[in-house]
Amino acid sequence: MPRRPQPGPAIEERKFHAWLASHLRAGRSGLLPLGDDAAALRPPVGTVAVLTTDALVEGTHFLRDSPPDGIGYAAVAVSLSDLAAKGAVPAAVLLALILPPGTPCTWAAAVVRGAERASRRFGAGVVGGDTKPGPVRAVVGFGLGWGREGRLAPRSGASPGDLLAVTGTVGRGGWAAARWREGRARPRALAELLRVRPRIAEGRALVRWAHAMLDTSDGLAEAARLLASASRAKVVIDERSLPLPPGMARLARSVSARRTLTFYGGDYELLAAVAPADLEPAARAVARVGGTLTRVGSVGRGRGAWLVRDGREQTMPAAGWQPFRPARPRPG
Repeated sequence: MPRRPQPGPAIEERKFHAWLASHLRAGRSGLLPLGDDAAALRPPVGTVAVLTTDALVEGTHFLRDSPPDGIGYAAVAVSLSDLAAKGAVPAAVLLALILPPGTPCTWAAAVVRGAERASRRFGAGVVGGDTKPGPVRAVVGFGLGWGREGRLAPRSGASPGDLLAVTGTVGRGGWAAARWREGRARPRALAELLRVRPRIAEGRALVRWAHAMLDTSDGLAEAARLLASASRAKVVIDERSLPLPPGMARLARSVSARRTLTFYGGDYELLAAVAPADLEPAARAVARVGGTLTRVGSVGRGRGAWLVRDGREQTMPAAGWQPFRPARPRPG
């Protein structure tokens, strides 16, 4: 875990901008210099721009004692996860910091370092942004990626007969939140809540076959509802097929508790609808980039999201991340 900076002088906008200019390498490689009114990039031939934005707010997505480096990393990673769901290649990130007066400059600098670390890990970079005063700390990330027209896997593209598959595991966000609530290794658990893993490589591998794709930032149950609504189809998830994280059974011994953690949100995996004949080649492609792909359901005629539970089809439970309900710290 990165060393947490000690409180220092309060942030001053001009001095902080000067520090940014000396530290953000990606911002010096665009068509406009860092510090100009905007950033300018030249898109690769044959691509389209894919844009997304997300905000992390103190008290809702992170706590006061959350590591600022992790907050910055997560602020970028949640936007990159949206790019992954469209099979896009990350190109650049903008970052806006809303900070109460008196916020230590070291805190803001650590956020930027974390954001730059996430950006560079996935081949992009922080090319600009903004700072403003506000009542609570908030970090807003804006992601730009390059995608291929005709290969953007819209949520509305699922069709009856498609199979549903998910990358990675289901319930990682709930598992991390449960460990935090246990009160053991609290700093480590806080860091784990922010450890978003955008499936960029998996998204690029899957988009060739995916009729529809979205990330599971708000949980698999909510992703299934969104897919069903956009595609005007019936989405069925089989509970027995879900790939749960190791240790889930220990944290949630009862079936109801396990279901709560499973659909908590904060997984940041990809849910894709593919034709039955394409599931195996899609899984092989994901495996080649180091990921996993598990069949978890199907698309049929009808409407709504459904869960096969104990062999019976039931309406998908009202689970998943709801940002305007009382705070449960979790990124995105």
